[in-house]
Amino acid sequence: MRVVQNQQMTIGEVDISQITFDPKSRDDIPKILRGLQHLYMQPELRASVFELLKTQIAPAVNKSNGRPGMTLWTILVCGVIRLDLNIDYDRLHELVNHHNTLREMLGHGAFEDVRYHHQTLKDNVSLLTPELLDQINQLVVKSGHALMVGANGKKKDAPALRGRCDSFVLETNVHFPTDINLLWDAMRKLITLTAQWCELQGLSTWRQHALNLRQVKQHMRSAQNKKRSRAKSPEKQDKNEALVKAAHQDYIDCAQGYLDKARQTLIELTQPGVTGVTGTTDASGGVSINVARKIEIEGFMVHATRQIDQIRRRVILGQTIAHEEKVFSIFEPHTEWISKGKAGVAVELGVKVCILEDQHQFILHHQVMQNQSDEEVCIEMVSQAKKRFANLNVCSFDKGFHSKPNQDALKDLLEVVVLPRKGKLSKESQAIEEAPEFVKARRAHSAVESAINGLEVHGLDVCPDRGITGFKRYVALAVVARNIHRIGAILWQRDQEDLKRELLRGSRRDQKREGLREPEIPHRLAA
Repeated sequence: MRVVQNQQMTIGEVDISQITFDPKSRDDIPKILRGLQHLYMQPELRASVFELLKTQIAPAVNKSNGRPGMTLWTILVCGVIRLDLNIDYDRLHELVNHHNTLREMLGHGAFEDVRYHHQTLKDNVSLLTPELLDQINQLVVKSGHALMVGANGKKKDAPALRGRCDSFVLETNVHFPTDINLLWDAMRKLITLTAQWCELQGLSTWRQHALNLRQVKQHMRSAQNKKRSRAKSPEKQDKNEALVKAAHQDYIDCAQGYLDKARQTLIELTQPGVTGVTGTTDASGGVSINVARKIEIEGFMVHATRQIDQIRRRVILGQTIAHEEKVFSIFEPHTEWISKGKAGVAVELGVKVCILEDQHQFILHHQVMQNQSDEEVCIEMVSQAKKRFANLNVCSFDKGFHSKPNQDALKDLLEVVVLPRKGKLSKESQAIEEAPEFVKARRAHSAVESAINGLEVHGLDVCPDRGITGFKRYVALAVVARNIHRIGAILWQRDQEDLKRELLRGSRRDQKREGLREPEIPHRLAA
C-alpha cells in the first residue's frame, strides 16, 4: 500500500507549511527545503504534482494493497535532497533519520520513531522516471515564473523568455579505459560469476578460481610493464616491441583459455538436469535466477571476446581500431570518449547533456545527447522548450550549434536567433551579428556557464547511477532539484529582506519610545 501523503497527522508533527528555518543558516539544506515548502503550499501546484506522482510511479502496481511503503511525497523529497546536496545514499540515510528539519519536511513528528533503511531509499528513489521528472519540472518552472512576476501576476503579464543554450559533459563513474584493463574487467566478472554458480550447484570445476584470477592479472601487469620502456636506440626498441607482443600474446592466450573453459562450464550448468535452468520462468512468472545468471555471464563473454580480438589486431597485427568499434566501459557501455578542446582537459569520459536556461535562471529543458553533437540537438531543444513555454522568443547559442539548416529552422521558431556563424562572415551575416538585440543576447549568453557550474556543484559532476536509464533519471532529477533550489533561494532572499525591514522598524519604534520618555532626574538634584 502506498499513498501520496499521510492525511492523519501524528502527535508532535508540524504541518509542512508551518516549518521554520534558521535565518542565519548558510547551508544549502534550508534553501532546498524552502523551495519544497513553496511547492507544497501552492494548492494547485501541490495537487498537480501529487497527481503525477500517484499515476506515474509504478503505474502497473495497485497502490491500495500490500504493506505501507514510503509515501510518494517522501520519495520526491529524498530524490531532490540527494541530487541538490550531491550526496550518496549513505549520507542521505543519515540525514533522513537524524536531521530534524528534514524529517519535518518528510512528515514525521518529534515523537515518531520512523527509520529508513539504506536499500529502501535506493529502491524507492529509483522509481522516479525521467518522463515523470520532466513533467514535474515544467510545473516547478511555471511556479517560479509566477513568483518572479508577483503574487497577482497573470500569464499575459509575464515577460517574454530569453533563453541561452549550451552543453557539457556529465562523466560516468568509470576508470580510464585501455584494451587490456577492459579485458581484465570482463575476465574478472566472468570467472567470479561462473565460480559462484558452480559452487551453488556443487560443481568443483572452478574451485581454484582465485588462483585463476591472479594468473590473468599477472599477465595483464606484465603486458602493462613491457610498454613502459624508454629505450632510444633502434635495436633496443625493436627488441622491446617483440617483448611487448609476446607479453600481450601470453595475456590473450591465458584469457582465451579461461574463456573456453567458461563456455564449457556454462554448457554443463544449462543441462536439463540442473535445477532452475530448464525453464525460462520461475513459479511467479518471472525470469528464473539461473537464466538471469546465464544471460549475465554470456554478456561478459561477448565483452571478453571483443577485447581479445581488438588486442590481437592492434598489438600483434599492427592494425588501427576504428573509434566506432571501441567500448570505453563494460559496466557503463553508454560512456563516450569526448574531447571538447578545453584547456587542461584532454578528454572526458561520459555523455554530453544540453540545457536551456532562461533569464530568471530556471532550466526550461534538457536533453541527454547520446551519440549526438551540438548541431544535431539545436532545433529539438528549442522546439521542445517552445512546446512547454510558448513565450520563449529569444535563444542564444555558441558556434558549436551552427549549421545552415539550424539557422533557417530557428527563424521560424524564434523572433531573435542568436547563433554565431563559423568562419569569415559575409556582409549580410556581419550586419545581423552587429544588431543591438543580437549583441545584447550574445553578451548575456556566458551566464549559462554559471548554470552549468551550479548543476555540476549540485550533482552533475559524476553520475554514480548505473545504466543509461539511471543516467537519464539522475540528470532529470538534478534539473528538478536545481529549479526547486532556485525558488528556495528567491524566497530565502525575500525572507531575509523582510526580516531586515522588521528589525529596522523595531529599532525605529524603540528610538521613538526613547525620545518620548521624560528624562530621568538624578536623586541628589531631586533632593
